[in-house]
Amino acid sequence: MTEQQINYRDIADYFIALSNVTGNLVSNLKLQKLMYYAQAWHLALYGHRLFDGEFEAWIHGPVLPVLYRDYKQFGWKPIEREDLNDASVKHLENKFGEKLLSFLSEIVEEYFGLTAYELERLTHKEEPWQRARRGFSADEPCHRIIADEWMKKYYKQFISQEA
Repeated sequence: MTEQQINYRDIADYFIALSNVTGNLVSNLKLQKLMYYAQAWHLALYGHRLFDGEFEAWIHGPVLPVLYRDYKQFGWKPIEREDLNDASVKHLENKFGEKLLSFLSEIVEEYFGLTAYELERLTHKEEPWQRARRGFSADEPCHRIIADEWMKKYYKQFISQEA
């Protein structure tokens, strides 16, 4: 994989296009968690960010604020983007290249089938989000950054040494 970072919108568009093609609809909440896991695992595997932007430890889990603002008008409903379809998936796959596509396929395989709520519960059990939320009650707004180093260290422990 090249050191050049992909724009967060490219990754988000890919997940939304996949949701449109597969019928596994994605809300802003679910998209946030998919993006978080893509970033976290990329940090753990390759040592650098997949895309720019920092995740904050919001009440419902990690959130990339700029992405949240892009889709907040959908609330809890599925994101509707008719412009993202099978052709979009193919275009983005070509843009990403083989290695990034392979990486994203792993993220999709592991997390795409889970509901937004299941993904939220998963992130709440994990150390990076918990660490950023220290000192905040469960329902208290928080904008603390989930540090890249925390994600990298936490997820790296789950990578097999043979990989």
